[in-house]
Amino acid sequence: ESLNLLYVYPQSVNFSSRQGSVRNIAVKVQFMAGEDPSQAMPVIFGKSSCAEFYKEAYTQVIYHNKSPEFYEEVKMKIPANLTDNHHLLFTFYHISCQTKQNTPLETPVGYTWIPLMQHGRLRTGSFSLPVSVDKPPPSYSVLTPDVQLPGMKWVDNHKGVFNVEVKAASSVHTQDPHLDKFFTLVYVLEEYSFPYRLKDVIITEANVEAELKASMAALKGALLDTCVRFLHQLMSKLILLIVHPPVIAGQIVNLGRAAFEAMALLVNQIHKNLEGNQDHHGRNNLLSSYIHYCFHLPTTEPISPPAGFGIIWKATARPTSLLLSRSKSISNSNPDLASTPATPDEEVQRIIGSKVLSYSLPSFSFFHFSSLPSLSSSSSPPTITTIVLCSLTGLQASERACNRMSAFIETASILCPPSRQIAKKLLHEELALQWVVSSSTVREASLQQAWFFFQLMVKSMSHHLFLSSRLDMPRRQRFPDRFVDDIAALVCAISADIASRYHKDVELVERLNSSLAFFLNDLLSLLDRGFVFNLVRSYYKQVHINKLHTAQNPNSLTALRMDFIRIVCSHEHYVTLNLPCATLSPPASPSPSTSSTTSQSSAFSCHVQDQGVVSMFELSVPFRQQHFLSGLLLAELSLILEPDGEGVFFLHKKAISALHSLLCSHDADPRYTDPQVRSHIAQLYLPLIPIVMETLGQLYDFTDPSPQRVRHASVLVDDNDPDNGTISQSVAMAIAGSPLPHSKANHFTLPSVAGRQCSTLSAECSRTLLVCFLWVLKNADAGLLERWISDLSVPQINRLLDLLHLCLSCFEYKGKKALQRINSLTFKKSQDMKARLEEAILGTIGARQEMVRRCRGTTERSPYGGQENVRWRKNVTHWRQNADRVDKSEVEQESVVDGNLATEAALIALDTLEVIVKTVVMSELKESVLVGVLRVLLHSMAGNQSALFLQHCFSTQRALVYKFPEMLFEEDTELCADLCLRLLRHCSSSVSSIRSHASSSLYLLMRQNFEIGNNFARVKMQVTMSLSSLVGTSMKFNEEHLRRSLKTILTYAEDDLELRDSPFPEQVQDLVFNLHMILTDTVKMKEHQQDPEMLIDLMYRIAKGYQNSPDLRLTWLQNMAGKHSERGNHAEAAHCLVHSAALVAEYLSMLEDCRYLPIGCVSFQSISSNVLEESAVSDDILSPEEEGICSGKYFSESGLVGLLEQAAASFNMAAMYEAINEVYKILCPIHEANRDFKKLASVHGKLQDAFNKVYNQRMFGTYFRVGLYGCRFGDLDEQEFVYKEPSITKLAEISHRLEEFYSERFGDDVVVIIKDSNPVDKNKLDPNKAYLQITYVEPFFDTYELKERITYFDKNYNLRTFMYCTPFTLDGRAHGDLHEQYKRKTILTTSHAFPYIKTRINVIHKEEIVLMPMEVAIEDMQKKTQELAFATHQDPADPKMLQMVLQGCVGTTVNQGPLEVAQVFLSEIPEDPKLFRHHNKLRLCFKDFSKRCEDALRKNKSLIGPDQKEYHRELERNYTKLREALFPLINRKIPQLYRPLPLPTTPTQR
Repeated sequence: ESLNLLYVYPQSVNFSSRQGSVRNIAVKVQFMAGEDPSQAMPVIFGKSSCAEFYKEAYTQVIYHNKSPEFYEEVKMKIPANLTDNHHLLFTFYHISCQTKQNTPLETPVGYTWIPLMQHGRLRTGSFSLPVSVDKPPPSYSVLTPDVQLPGMKWVDNHKGVFNVEVKAASSVHTQDPHLDKFFTLVYVLEEYSFPYRLKDVIITEANVEAELKASMAALKGALLDTCVRFLHQLMSKLILLIVHPPVIAGQIVNLGRAAFEAMALLVNQIHKNLEGNQDHHGRNNLLSSYIHYCFHLPTTEPISPPAGFGIIWKATARPTSLLLSRSKSISNSNPDLASTPATPDEEVQRIIGSKVLSYSLPSFSFFHFSSLPSLSSSSSPPTITTIVLCSLTGLQASERACNRMSAFIETASILCPPSRQIAKKLLHEELALQWVVSSSTVREASLQQAWFFFQLMVKSMSHHLFLSSRLDMPRRQRFPDRFVDDIAALVCAISADIASRYHKDVELVERLNSSLAFFLNDLLSLLDRGFVFNLVRSYYKQVHINKLHTAQNPNSLTALRMDFIRIVCSHEHYVTLNLPCATLSPPASPSPSTSSTTSQSSAFSCHVQDQGVVSMFELSVPFRQQHFLSGLLLAELSLILEPDGEGVFFLHKKAISALHSLLCSHDADPRYTDPQVRSHIAQLYLPLIPIVMETLGQLYDFTDPSPQRVRHASVLVDDNDPDNGTISQSVAMAIAGSPLPHSKANHFTLPSVAGRQCSTLSAECSRTLLVCFLWVLKNADAGLLERWISDLSVPQINRLLDLLHLCLSCFEYKGKKALQRINSLTFKKSQDMKARLEEAILGTIGARQEMVRRCRGTTERSPYGGQENVRWRKNVTHWRQNADRVDKSEVEQESVVDGNLATEAALIALDTLEVIVKTVVMSELKESVLVGVLRVLLHSMAGNQSALFLQHCFSTQRALVYKFPEMLFEEDTELCADLCLRLLRHCSSSVSSIRSHASSSLYLLMRQNFEIGNNFARVKMQVTMSLSSLVGTSMKFNEEHLRRSLKTILTYAEDDLELRDSPFPEQVQDLVFNLHMILTDTVKMKEHQQDPEMLIDLMYRIAKGYQNSPDLRLTWLQNMAGKHSERGNHAEAAHCLVHSAALVAEYLSMLEDCRYLPIGCVSFQSISSNVLEESAVSDDILSPEEEGICSGKYFSESGLVGLLEQAAASFNMAAMYEAINEVYKILCPIHEANRDFKKLASVHGKLQDAFNKVYNQRMFGTYFRVGLYGCRFGDLDEQEFVYKEPSITKLAEISHRLEEFYSERFGDDVVVIIKDSNPVDKNKLDPNKAYLQITYVEPFFDTYELKERITYFDKNYNLRTFMYCTPFTLDGRAHGDLHEQYKRKTILTTSHAFPYIKTRINVIHKEEIVLMPMEVAIEDMQKKTQELAFATHQDPADPKMLQMVLQGCVGTTVNQGPLEVAQVFLSEIPEDPKLFRHHNKLRLCFKDFSKRCEDALRKNKSLIGPDQKEYHRELERNYTKLREALFPLINRKIPQLYRPLPLPTTPTQR
């Protein structure tokens, strides 16, 4: 709706000089159409509860005031068509407040007025008006009250006594002098009404051109809000001046340049000042809505003007202040969204932008062409054309029905008199010309808003083609050569600007680059395609070649090029533009236009000609010229992914996501559902396969970290490759269409330096790239792939296999792990924050831009990713803070999608493997390739796969093993082991179809092995080992399902008629029986899954059962090591590995005699005395030469080294650094013999670290004796163990743990803890209860052992004897007086030394020693003396500790202290001679004790400060008293012990 309101505010009047009774003043306000009182118009809004409109309004009356002030507002709805006679009339009244006869109520006392139109403008503002005493004379309304009219009487001598303010709110009147002048001059030209008075200037034919140019130049001074309100009319008039230049005095006046300059400056000013009102592409909504809804080309047919036309201030049809929200449509920049093919008329309909259609500009581009080849078809449905023309005519009529500012298509009669000729130009041609020749500020302004002019040109071109019926013409004839040359010059100039300014004006260049790309994208639908491709090439020459090596920031240039090619490639007919079916012969132009009559279906009907297949998989010159756009895209991708390039994560993501979105659009496009069509599309991307193969080393490693699974296994240098660069400078030249200096570039180059730094791709980028790779593999022609693979070398095929291996890991089904999904979302958000932080650090975005960007609602800005990083928003999905909030249905849906994707990826990999096998089967080098194929196949079996895939996979595996059995049974043992493990795992599957396939595969494997050598020892050994490994490690293992599968295998063997008479069925039966035994042990293990000690004991028992089968024992030892590591028992894990290494060494020494290898397990004695149990000395030991024995990967020198390295690492984690030295003593000779100085350096470095850590404070295990009593313990009844617990474990802790565990197992009331350490009498125990006796024990050493066990480590390693003490008295009490206190020492000996391969060891021997009271006293005194000695000689000295020990020895308050002990045992000589020696020993202990006290006091004196001197004197006094009391006791000797020795007799001489 139009808006045309007037607000009048009477402010004050001063009648103090007016004669007569003028005191109670009121003002009447009227809107007059003429001077007659009857011409007062009812346009004044009434107050509430009154009529809607009135002809007059009154102010309030101010009583007895000659100079009143007013506060009213009078609101009027004024007509749009104002004339010079329209005016505001103010009448002043004196109001009589007292009713008198013959006295009127109102007495007019003055008049004044305001003419509303002056020089064609609405008069608003503040006025100070003179007031006439008399009524105004006739014709007063065209004059102002300021004019001194003769014969009129004025208040206060014609001074301004009435103040009033007039305001307007109008969409009809501009109220801006610059706009008013411009519109008036245009009106004068249109009406050709010369001369015309404009204020003080007379407009004539002579000066109208200069005045019009000056008014256009002055538009930049207009108020911004006025320009915004009248933007559409303003733009339409400027475009009209460009398209229809006026003819003045018979001469055409060219106003194109001035109009273009005014338009450029105006657009730029609006964009800058309305920065918050932009869409997510940075386009001003007001400007884009103008192009979309209002702009169309003027026509030249004469159309009669409507009645009443001719006044410039009429109401507009479409209010310019109304900002239309963007309608939603398919984005041209997002090829993910496929559009449905339509007719050419619909395409043009979209371009024209009729009001009826839903149409938007989300990506700088107007169209979605749906059927490009039929654009030039000779006929189109007349109904559609009629609709378009009708809508166009309706649009013209509706807008022309109002004033001429809003009219776009004008009549010839209005433009000029019929006698004058009509000058007509085409807008797009003029825009291109003026843009090319523009300079300085105008050029800068047009570059700032290039998108606006590009869109204007494209829409103008589209209208022109439609209105002039040129759609049926050949593309090259649609537009004149002059215009085409201007376009080429414009693109070249803008490309040069991008190349020269990208590091200075980052934001401008990004917008300019995108705008240019969308412009070229649109031109592909309008101009000759070959010409547009030449424009793309000229862009690349500017942005790529000229600046590549001198660039300050090449990454920014690359990002710009990537954005450019992504937008250009988003064309709806991208596939057809790339000529997917043409042969690779160089065409005349980069990509000539395909015949417009070619239908979409026939585009793929031709067959691939016989040509060099290799060139189809390379970015060769023919490929890039034939498939121009896809060649550019792949070349950019290849350059960005170069290993030695400086590509950062945003470039990787930008390039890969561009390719990914293209492939997504192909996949979702209903036009390309036919498989043959898909294969032709895949041809456009065949070079992607070698590109991704090159990138293998940079891809994120999705595989599980294991020592043998190295992804770079096949990354070797190809000696035959002459060129070790990826894409060379010559290729970069070829991107711009230049010829290559040499024949081809090899794209299988491998890195020449193994360990060079590569820019690793993120997991997200790697995954997306692998999706693209798999899509091409899936849709590519199988015959082409076979011919290409046949030309590859073995390292290249191995690299392809590694890539398939990685794909299987990447897309493996992960299951419904909601928590993991939340973590991935958090990770993505943090990555987004990282990108923002990088922007801030690099300074590419400031606070202002950030604020503006938030206003627009955008989250990402180029060059740091044109696509959004965050996967979710709060207003789109649920706000997920924790796993509980996750929508289950959404997780379910996502898990289904992930499962389908995993199956699809695995099936594509399987198809590719079959193509490889089919290709190399006749090759001489097939063995190495087939091994790689089988490895990938085994890897696919190892993951979480669907039943559908596994059925195909097992089928392929059976065929492969059947055709090439030598791979498994003659070459690599590890493959056979892996295959058996995978098959057994699937034999325990819960899905019956998978079990049946796995069972048949396993049976055929046994059968094949038997047929080769009349026994299947290898498979038998590997199956047994695999089962052991499976039950030892897998928690999901189902024993019942596996038993069913074993029964199936047994049935196969019994029903096999061919081998019924052979020993094969019997051997199968033996194997199945052994497997059932292992499963039985497994059941026990599962029962004790929560009892770690029992679980390890069972595993130990199974391993011991395989004492004669080294491979299986090794497997179980490693299972035990894994379990220990999980529980943090690193010392035990290390010993498991040492035992494994000793076992390997034992059998290696039997195989060959190497002086540098350890001589069996004897060499490991220094590490552990337990290791001798690995000796292979019994009679039934298998010979390592037998087939299938010691065939695992660890029974080799490298396997031994690996085990020792792992053992050293575990010892390091256990802080047993001294043991590391012993391990490396065995390892170093092997490295020395191999001259492996790098490893030697590493070993010595680790040794240095270990030795440095020896002096750190360490704490090893704590030991407890645990006795189990009661029939509920089964085999463990009356068994005693020594448990090793983590350091600083208290007795209460282990008691609580064991009590809680067994209570859960047996019941709360069943378990009883025996509180003392006395011998248990089984007869006194309740048979229905389970008893636990737990006692803390300490390592025990004989005196001779203590001489060798010096360090803390020595006293905590290789421990077999432990001791605990129990105090007692003869009358049964535990404690009594000194003379009756006895002590029982219990010494336990274990079957093996700690640490061992398990944490609890059986007690095999128990010895008890009873000490008499005097012996107890001797031990106590020796202990006190040792404590004193330690505190005295501690370094550094500890005064507090010393004083504490001293206080305990010499303090007078100590109960049962030294003095009391001496008085009890030394006061009298014992009667029993057996106690003489004990008496004497105690006396000597006291002597030593007295000496140590004296030393300690002397030491304390040297350490104390002045504040402790008194305390020290007290200690000395106490010591003196103690010494005096002890003196007679310790000097009393037992005479019998000190008899004089008989003197030797001297022989006499004879």
